[in-house]
Amino acid sequence: MPIDLFRVDDRLIHGQVVIGWGQALSTDFIILVDDAVAQSQWEQELYRMGAPEEMELVFASVAEAARRLEAWRADSRHGILLTGDVDTMARLVDETHRIGAINLGGIHHRGGRVQRARYIYLAPEEEAALRALEALGVRVSAQDVPSARPLPLTELLKAHPI
Repeated sequence: MPIDLFRVDDRLIHGQVVIGWGQALSTDFIILVDDAVAQSQWEQELYRMGAPEEMELVFASVAEAARRLEAWRADSRHGILLTGDVDTMARLVDETHRIGAINLGGIHHRGGRVQRARYIYLAPEEEAALRALEALGVRVSAQDVPSARPLPLTELLKAHPI
C-alpha cells in the first residue's frame, strides 16, 4: 500500500494527525521527516508521547527519507509522511520526484506570512515553492481534516487574507 498521505503540518505529530487522519486512513505508521528531529532523541521522545503505542513512528532526515521512500511505499501497512514546513517537503520531492500529491495542514502565522485559509499562512517564498511543485505535476491542496473539502492550491492562493 502506498503512503496514504504526504502532509505539511508545522505541529507535526498531534491529535489532528494521529486521530483525525490516522483513524480515517487506518494508519499503522507515521514518518516524520525533519533533519533536526532525526538527530534529537529528546524531541523524538516528545513526539512518541503524542501517538498510540501500536502506531510506529519513524524519524528521518530528508536524505534518509529519499533513500527509504520506495521501501515505505512497498510496506503492506498504511502510512502518513509528515514534514513541518513547505521547504522540507519541496526538498523531498526534489530528491525523489516520486510524490504525486501533498496535503497542506496547519501552517501557522509568523512574520512575513499571509493568511490564505483559517489554518494556512504562507510567505511569498512558500507560495513560490508550492507553485513550483505543481508545475512539476504534484497536486497540492489544503485540507485540515478528512471530512473537509480539499482546497486546490490555485483556490488557496486566490484567497484574500481572512
